[in-house]
Amino acid sequence: QVQLVESGGGLVQAGGSLRLSCAASGRSFSLYNLGWFRQAPGKEREFAAAINWSGSRTSYAGSVKGRVTLSRDNAKNTVYLQMNNLKPEDTAVYYCAATHTQTTMVLTTPYEYDYWGQGTQVTVSS
Repeated sequence: QVQLVESGGGLVQAGGSLRLSCAASGRSFSLYNLGWFRQAPGKEREFAAAINWSGSRTSYAGSVKGRVTLSRDNAKNTVYLQMNNLKPEDTAVYYCAATHTQTTMVLTTPYEYDYWGQGTQVTVSS
């Protein structure tokens, strides 16, 4: 069983920055494919960013590309989402996701992930 705990959300003004963290339990973190998704009120959960297990590939949604950077620290069992130049439309609950599926591909849909965190709220004021 894998447990994921997100942190780092909060209230920020437009143009500001936040760094989200997701700490994972388990001994095989370096083998996980990891992703960040977000869900705004009244909307479906959508892909934000993901990284494959080796860290060789990342993918970003068009809505955040150029403003966010995904990275992983296998020594700390943690994945980070650095978000810059935040916009009000970035307001959402952000979820970390993981899967044991080993693939060099980057997984960008929610159904491809087996484990989810509880989410962290990001609110961007205009």
